Amino acid sequence: MPKLQGFEFWSRTLGGARHVVAPMVDQSELAWRLLSRRHGAQLCYTPMLHAQVFVRDANYRKENLYCEVCPEDRPLIVQFCANDPEVFVQAALLAQDYCDAVDLNLGCPQMIAKRGHYGAFLQEEWDLLQRMIQRAHEKLSVPVTCKIRVFPEIDKTVRYAQMLEKAGCQLLTVHGRTKEQKGPLSGTASWEHIRAVRKAVAIPVFANGNIQCLQDVERCLRDTGVQGVMSAEGNLHNPALFEGRSPAVWELAEEYLDLVRQHPCPLSCVRAHLFKLWHHTLQVHQQLREELAKAKTLEGVAAEDMSRQEGEEPSGGLPFFHWICQPYFRPGPKEGSKENTGARSKRALEEEEGSADVLSKNKQKKQLRNPHKNFDPSLKPKYAKCDQCGNPKGNRCVFNLCRGCCKKRAFRETADCPGHGLLFKTKLERSLAWKGAQPQLQEPPQAGPGDPGGFPEVLGSALA
Repeated sequence: MPKLQGFEFWSRTLGGARHVVAPMVDQSELAWRLLSRRHGAQLCYTPMLHAQVFVRDANYRKENLYCEVCPEDRPLIVQFCANDPEVFVQAALLAQDYCDAVDLNLGCPQMIAKRGHYGAFLQEEWDLLQRMIQRAHEKLSVPVTCKIRVFPEIDKTVRYAQMLEKAGCQLLTVHGRTKEQKGPLSGTASWEHIRAVRKAVAIPVFANGNIQCLQDVERCLRDTGVQGVMSAEGNLHNPALFEGRSPAVWELAEEYLDLVRQHPCPLSCVRAHLFKLWHHTLQVHQQLREELAKAKTLEGVAAEDMSRQEGEEPSGGLPFFHWICQPYFRPGPKEGSKENTGARSKRALEEEEGSADVLSKNKQKKQLRNPHKNFDPSLKPKYAKCDQCGNPKGNRCVFNLCRGCCKKRAFRETADCPGHGLLFKTKLERSLAWKGAQPQLQEPPQAGPGDPGGFPEVLGSALA
């Protein structure tokens, strides 16, 4: 059967999906995808997988994709981060039998993506991206898709999208934020960029950004003309977003925990989901946060009873009771603090707390694990720095360097450093002295064929 492309792929393979759950690291695992599908999601992505690790580690493949066959978890797109065409294709070939398409992550803006040189930090390397998409498009039996972030300039974003389409991308998800818009600087996603891309390409486009409720989904479809809308953070706070419902948090939490029992995942993923679902309640009832953080088993997590909070009045400017699933609006860098209250930064408050002998929550947790731990900065050991790299130097190093720098210098100069136990000079002198003390070995003379004791004589005696 020939590989479907573009709109045919979207309408037939993906069923014309309009409600899409985003790829989320450690958050869009199987149990969460199944929960989202029960409540209106029509297409899901796996968490972002590292292509190089996927290729070399069989356990990684088993844990993240090969764990079990689940017919309810389709259609499904597997997302990879990669920066090498061969590695990306190898990973995609290993995954193609377990999904309906393979997606290349070109939108991750986090520091780990910058260090690993993938995600949104490849968006200026168009030649590399062309080669990656073209090779995957040629080799795979399933379509290749991409998820991108926009450039500040609309025209450059459009040319970027057209380049990916020409290379072989069959579906494009556009997150309407630049790679600098993250965390408290996220701001508002630009639907204007998304609309311009949609008009400029001949493949299906999904929009991502500013989606907190079903009304946002409908407005985005109408204003941008895209084929589908993807939600990440909105889905985490309300998995029933695509149904247009705002159920009680314990209703969805219990349903999710039942799915986790059927399709196990790391407890860290479960805890992270519950922190998101219960975000507003945990702001009101801090003791519940502590109890959830300390839970060590799935049953311990399930024992936390959110239903006991029902009936409390809305507070803190929330549209609903805090125990109702509802959007979380990330505060900007200047929100949440008023100039007239003399608000200070988190760092300043921590320093003030330390001076008042009041430890932060993080330090209290550390002290709970180790009662003898002391956070007094005056008691911290002071280390002199290496003259070259800034690491702590050896106290008895003759060069005033750390061990690594000392070893390089001592080897280069054939010197000793007793403080670090490096004896290059001493060992060289001992070696030379040993060689000088050995008698010179004499080479035995080689007997020629005609010499006495040579080969003919030996041969003749043997014949006699």
